[in-house]
Amino acid sequence: MFLTDTHTHLDFPEFDGDRERVIEQALAAGVRAIVNVGTDLDSSRAAVALAGAHPQIYAAVGVHPHDAKTMTVEILEELRTLAKHPKVVAIGEIGLDFYRDLSPREKQRQVFEQQLALASETGKPVIIHDREAHKEVMAILRRWAEGCQQPVGVLHCFSGDLAMAQEAIKLGFYISIAGPVTFPNARRLRELVRQLPLEKLLVETDCPYLTPHPHRGKRNEPAYVKLVAQEVTHIKGLTLEEVARVTSDNARALFALKF
Repeated sequence: MFLTDTHTHLDFPEFDGDRERVIEQALAAGVRAIVNVGTDLDSSRAAVALAGAHPQIYAAVGVHPHDAKTMTVEILEELRTLAKHPKVVAIGEIGLDFYRDLSPREKQRQVFEQQLALASETGKPVIIHDREAHKEVMAILRRWAEGCQQPVGVLHCFSGDLAMAQEAIKLGFYISIAGPVTFPNARRLRELVRQLPLEKLLVETDCPYLTPHPHRGKRNEPAYVKLVAQEVTHIKGLTLEEVARVTSDNARALFALKF
């Protein structure tokens, strides 16, 4: 059995004291591949460096909506250069966040569309961040995805409803499930997982955030993606081996992972 954690932030300072040990523990837990995702230029550089140092780690590069206000022509050009690295498998995480509003909404929209255009130019799929912005995210993705020739992308740590998930799947997106599916009050998310086809699901940790039960309140790490997969197993009445195999096959198909 092997698992794929499709969304981590191992370059973040929370891992500065034991990053190598965390990676070793993930491999020992059966995690065969990890996608480490950039949130700004510095973390995108760090993601590429980490992927270059570990055969099991891949990188995504991009500017998170929180940091959209920092985007410049020069940063976009460096992201374009970073995207050419052989271990970079996606543009992300990109999108809209109208919950914290740490960047002006119009700037978020502009930077989101700039990076979607970069994905089209480079032939990379996208990793989408969407918080309290479902309607606008889907409107932008609807326009963009209909003209896509490359693999489209994933809505990471999905928080929308079933109708949104089904539309995203029709556009070519995967739906990624994270630690909140294990929370006691996540009845709507568990029902969504029950109704969606396993062939369109990915699993992730979003570490160091969103730690699954029973480790909630502590730092998340890639080894815990097994707990997310186990919850999907329980919801869908499948074996852990099947959930691990299919979600890893999905990740390999979307990101062109080599394992």
